[in-house]
Amino acid sequence: VEKQTKDYTILSWSTGYYKARVWCFPFHIEILCEDEVRVTFNPENKLWFETLQDTKRQGEDNDSLWKETFGQFVDYKANGPSSVGADLRFHGFSHVYGLPEHADPLQLRDTREGEPYRLYNLDVFAYDLKSPFGLYGSVPFVLAHSSNRTLGVFWLNASETFVNGDSASPVKRRRTEPHTDLHWLSESGIIDCRVLLGPQPKQVFSQYAQLTGVFAAPSVCAGYHQCRWNYNDEADVTAVDAGFDLNKIPYDVIWLDIEHTDGKRYFTWDPALFPRPAELQRHLEKKKRKLVVISDPHIKLDPDWPLFREARDSGHFVKDREGQIFKGSCWPGESCYLDFSNPATRAWYSRCFSLNNYKGSTSSLFVWNDMNEPSVFDGPEQTMPKDAVHFGDWEHRDLHNLYGFYQQMATAEGLVTRSGGLRRPFVLSRSFFAGSQRFGAVWTGDNVATWDYLKISIPMLLSLSVAGIAFCGADVGGFVKNPTPELLVRWYQAGALQPFFRGHSANVTKRREPWLFGEEVTAAIRATIHQRYLLLPYWYTLFYWAHATGLSPLRPLWVEFPKEEDTFTIDNEYMIGGALLACPITDPGVQQIQVLLPGSDEVQSLTAHKGGRTVCLPVTMETVPVFQRGGTIICRATGTGSCTADFQKQPLSLTVALNTQVRGELYLDDGYSFNYLDTKTFCLRRFKMDSGLLCSRAFSEEGSFDSDTIIQSVTIMGQKSTPSSVLLSVSGKRNINVRILSTSSTTAVNRLILMFSTTLLLFATK
Repeated sequence: VEKQTKDYTILSWSTGYYKARVWCFPFHIEILCEDEVRVTFNPENKLWFETLQDTKRQGEDNDSLWKETFGQFVDYKANGPSSVGADLRFHGFSHVYGLPEHADPLQLRDTREGEPYRLYNLDVFAYDLKSPFGLYGSVPFVLAHSSNRTLGVFWLNASETFVNGDSASPVKRRRTEPHTDLHWLSESGIIDCRVLLGPQPKQVFSQYAQLTGVFAAPSVCAGYHQCRWNYNDEADVTAVDAGFDLNKIPYDVIWLDIEHTDGKRYFTWDPALFPRPAELQRHLEKKKRKLVVISDPHIKLDPDWPLFREARDSGHFVKDREGQIFKGSCWPGESCYLDFSNPATRAWYSRCFSLNNYKGSTSSLFVWNDMNEPSVFDGPEQTMPKDAVHFGDWEHRDLHNLYGFYQQMATAEGLVTRSGGLRRPFVLSRSFFAGSQRFGAVWTGDNVATWDYLKISIPMLLSLSVAGIAFCGADVGGFVKNPTPELLVRWYQAGALQPFFRGHSANVTKRREPWLFGEEVTAAIRATIHQRYLLLPYWYTLFYWAHATGLSPLRPLWVEFPKEEDTFTIDNEYMIGGALLACPITDPGVQQIQVLLPGSDEVQSLTAHKGGRTVCLPVTMETVPVFQRGGTIICRATGTGSCTADFQKQPLSLTVALNTQVRGELYLDDGYSFNYLDTKTFCLRRFKMDSGLLCSRAFSEEGSFDSDTIIQSVTIMGQKSTPSSVLLSVSGKRNINVRILSTSSTTAVNRLILMFSTTLLLFATK
């Protein structure tokens, strides 16, 4: 306590840099940074909470407070009205981001003239665009950003939540500063509000990760995934697998939707269509590829099915308000829903993935959790009634947005346990909450094959990324309807520049394998996917940093250029890590594109551009606008291959974009175990180039990691003249002459390409 009066109390920390001034009446809290108020809690005295009640108060006749009608549905509130709410003001901020998941621009809108943002996980088919309506997942986290500071607010509440935003611009005459007000209102629960003080974007991400957990380093599943609802049978799967090889298109994982099961009973296989599932998985595993199957949270109500009987008899299902097992409709017909809020249910569900219990499965089988909002076809808004009852007598209204989170948690734990704790899982979930990044990937759900859905996918993924959901993607090509060849190519080009890269389509659409649209389209998609695989060393390094620091691979421009106000409203281009700027083409018939290049750095594509300006570039169907930031070094794979495992055997190349200071990194581990955590068995190599000297050193915290990875070539962008000779020194003990493979010096760019005449073991020394 720094100071106390009859009106307020001041608390301080960090040697007085931060302070909290708590006012007694009206109650509000001001958070100060360097003695300036940055955030006020309850500035408009809108703090609100309703206490839980066992029964109605005597004489209370207003039934509307205790029950609510929605169409033919009636929601009975066992404890009466229980909403909580509060408002916060960001002083000096006009730009606020976050609150996924919505099909809306990245910057949050002023909602005074429209609907508030809604956080309520729902199964929404072909969702509306540019809408604050809630979709499949919810993360109640926002970031406020200005050229001077970044702040975050985390509202920890899993019930239905509405957020209203009100941005006030500065008025020069009155010398007022801009500010943004946010009003949070949740249906139930408590007020648990955390303010993250930054002061820079990357520090806010780190602070948020400390609260909700860091991204789980993935098994090597960052390549391309091929999915459809549904591949017909085992012969269809092997034919598609062979088609990728025949057309020389790499991929890693093929997926099966609900039709692979025996009558929509999860953990089973259709005996006619998939009679030898383990053999199918072994066929793929020989090629270093994997199979993913779907596992939804609803269980077919079938008393003759042992798994249903076991779940019923062990009390693993959600109950209705009368205490009976809740029944709802989904893909199998009448179904019961697992209560994943119960630790015992999660443990039981995890055991279902063991090789002994899941007949026909192998260790190379991974899992996809769908319909886990949860989707109930005959429920209100196609979800579970709010008065359903979970473990500990919690109503569904209290934890609705956590349902999918808990299923993904249980699935990931099941796959880890299946391996004896030795192998990392891969789990994709449609529904999510804050912290879901700890368990796997998410995607943006049932999108449509139109240009508008391609365009909105970028701000949607950026919104997920700033909220910590690092491994995210959108269905390439659109889930429903049929894309034109041009749209399909452009979507592949965009998807290859996003963390989770999967093509997916519904059973009512035409088949969409990359080779079905003519050689020109096939060649364009092949080249795009191949470039994704060449960049996997860079992507994998970014995934490591997401795990270590909470900084997502996909970043709005303002994360890397926090002082440049021109970037604050940009959401059609973004940074991949700190080195690459991507601007996917999301309109038909485009022949030129405008790209904002922020910063003062020299930017390299195959043409050098000065930063701090917008450039207009000609494009073709083969053009994917990606720029390397001056002062960075990127590691790429070389050669060709059919999957990630093939590219891991290939030599690496370095691309150096010169500037005053030049830095880069490369992370490697075995790609599947937890040794990177348990014994620090990984390699993190740091590169720098100063005054013509390119150096590589090991990160101090790494353990021993044996690798045959080599660097075969170095391309130096921006080299003004050709050196007479180049020497390579290994630990200062020996020098190797390096062959200058080629040079170019044009008005476009100066390049120097070096080829080593001997293989250099990248990790020969520390």
